[in-house]
Amino acid sequence: MTDTTFTGLGLAEPLIRALNQARFTQPTPIQAKAIGPILQGRDLLGLAQTGTGKTAAFALPLLHHLAADTAPLAKRSVRALILAPTRELALQIQAEIKMLSAHLKLRSVTVMGGVGRQPQVRAVARGADIMVGTPGRVLDLLQAGDMRLDTLTHFVLDEADRMLDFGFIRDIRKIVERLPEKRQSLLFSATMPDDVAKLAATILDRPERVEAGRDKMIAPERIDQQVHFVAQGDKRALLNQLLADGQVARAIVFTRTKHGANRVAKHLMTDGTEADAIHGNKSQSARQTALARFRDGRARVLVATDIAARGIDVAGISHVFNFDLPNVPESYVHRIGRTARAGASGTAVSFCDASEVEYLRDIEKLTGHRLQVIGGGAPDTVATKAPKKPRRNRNRGRRFQKAA
Repeated sequence: MTDTTFTGLGLAEPLIRALNQARFTQPTPIQAKAIGPILQGRDLLGLAQTGTGKTAAFALPLLHHLAADTAPLAKRSVRALILAPTRELALQIQAEIKMLSAHLKLRSVTVMGGVGRQPQVRAVARGADIMVGTPGRVLDLLQAGDMRLDTLTHFVLDEADRMLDFGFIRDIRKIVERLPEKRQSLLFSATMPDDVAKLAATILDRPERVEAGRDKMIAPERIDQQVHFVAQGDKRALLNQLLADGQVARAIVFTRTKHGANRVAKHLMTDGTEADAIHGNKSQSARQTALARFRDGRARVLVATDIAARGIDVAGISHVFNFDLPNVPESYVHRIGRTARAGASGTAVSFCDASEVEYLRDIEKLTGHRLQVIGGGAPDTVATKAPKKPRRNRNRGRRFQKAA
């Protein structure tokens, strides 16, 4: 059972007042499912896509708990730490916390790389009820002694899958090592690959697992979805052949791994197509340069991993190529949604080798749409030839359901 009103969830009156002023009267599914367990003090694993209201799902009960503790802040101390993978997301979270805590006497600060360090040091020096930050800058402040976590009571890791793709796993582990053992921890992720499951197991203690917005995902109707059944070793030649079509004005090519993205981009350059790779091992400046080249047409192709491509909003992307099919089916819809924007149409072409047929079936089941077979034979024919391959995400989250 989940409550259908914020009042029914048991939130403090100042939070209800802020919600009413913002004209938020009814919780989203992830909020209705997550707020109760968090208010009860349980660790939580939340699976939800961007845009489902997950920030308020953890911010509201977090603010409720902090408001009930009137102990004064110690210098350089932080009571609640929220880690976000990007500066943009950190600022969005901070803005929502400011709105929700309008009638509470709580102090929140934001720390992130790419901007001046000293103003952030001064802000933290007074202590903070809530710190929203990116892993690199938080670790920097910790190691320099400019902040302390010994009084921390709440820890939130947001967009964990994106964190891992950006290469923040070492920083996160170093930060977690400094957290008090007695704390409430929350982890949110849009997808649940094995790496996220392993990270969650090290951070969360017998968590409640809640999930929302993942029942069925529908791709835009304006996207022509095609699949080529092709051997892994023939994918490079097929990609070159398809890119030779003059109708491919601007394209994103998706791979499952960072090394795969580098390899495909290198091959494209060798074969005469201007291309750049974008993934978590690339520096911020390298990612910005690649995006600028793609946006202004100097690079016709951008090769990307799933998480690194989130937030890319470039006009005129005519084609999306899935060089590797994603092993998390929700990622397929996010990938192909990079085309057919602003009323335009687009084409999504997937390459499926014998080991990826099961991934294809998961995608078609999730979307309720059968991809048009363009080359390589019928799916049933390929499936009979496919060797069995362990699904990386088949048992995702089961250990948490059991523990809950």
